[in-house]
Amino acid sequence: MAASLDDFIAAAAAALDLPLEPAWQPAIKANLEVSLRLANLVAEFDLPDAAEPAPIFKA
Repeated sequence: MAASLDDFIAAAAAALDLPLEPAWQPAIKANLEVSLRLANLVAEFDLPDAAEPAPIFKA
């Protein structure tokens, strides 16, 4: 998975035309690993069939 994250970061930076300093790579990768780990926790949480989406509030 490590190599694929490096590839993803490079591809995303290129697609968004963002400069990517080599010194930033470890921090970007660490942040992405945490974000993906948290996203997996949310995705694995089973909701009951009766679950309803939250209403949308506008100010």
